[in-house]
Amino acid sequence: MAETNSSSSTKRCAVVTGGNKGIGFEICRKLASNGILVILAARDEKRGLKAVQKLKESGVSDVVFHQLDLLDPTSITSLADFIKTQYGKLDILVNNAAINGVTVNEDILKAKIHGDPLRDFTESLVQSYDMAEECFKANYYGTKRVSEVLMPLLELSNSGRIVNVSTTIGQLEHIPNEWAKEMQSNVDVLTEERIDEVVNEFLKDFKDGQHESKGWPDDALSAYRVSKAALNSYTRIIAKRFPALYVNCVSPGFIATDMNANSGILTVEEGVESPAWLALLPDGGPTGLLFSQKDVEPF
Repeated sequence: MAETNSSSSTKRCAVVTGGNKGIGFEICRKLASNGILVILAARDEKRGLKAVQKLKESGVSDVVFHQLDLLDPTSITSLADFIKTQYGKLDILVNNAAINGVTVNEDILKAKIHGDPLRDFTESLVQSYDMAEECFKANYYGTKRVSEVLMPLLELSNSGRIVNVSTTIGQLEHIPNEWAKEMQSNVDVLTEERIDEVVNEFLKDFKDGQHESKGWPDDALSAYRVSKAALNSYTRIIAKRFPALYVNCVSPGFIATDMNANSGILTVEEGVESPAWLALLPDGGPTGLLFSQKDVEPF
């Protein structure tokens, strides 16, 4: 099911994945408040429609809902067909939807052992192979599939923008495995095949219980880190492949959301600033970069 909007097809149009809550919800609000017609995409139809209604009740009207499951190719195709039929093109894609691939031990988190929000959160996490595999299916492969299916519509825009919401803990400097770094560090030889090889090697080592001894991140967010490193690398590839678009990834900061059991230190209102800024970049802006909020960081 999808809502429709009678706004003119000449109006700029954006898709925000995972838009029903947290930072995705606030990105929808921010873009719509800047004159963009926003398609709030979410896996759960009931929650998505409720989020749209909440925005409308607060005075934000240019938002419609469409169901989207990153793990379901049919739902991705359905979203593309909807955009093509209703609006003819897409101007902005914000790939925000993601999972952290862990479960949280609430007792450990509430104990606040270290008094450091990020460290306390990280040490409260538990991950399994199945969760690690799902993390890559959503954060990397699902996001890549959405981008590829929607790319023809973005190419029809004269102001195409892609923003991949990422994290600085996925920077290559935080991945001790030197081979993985080498495979992804040089954009001139970087390919999707190289990224896939890194992902497959990590999952193999994780399944064998050897990811720590093989030099992969040793905390409970290891799969999340490597999945975001893969997403960052993919960002560089598509920025190079589609020079007419502006394609960047951004870490909005450690924001208090459901993903971290609300242990983050920034509000969603603070965290929305950098993704929205990149989504609304004027012509001549940066592309193919990783930002930590609004500062450029090394991949």
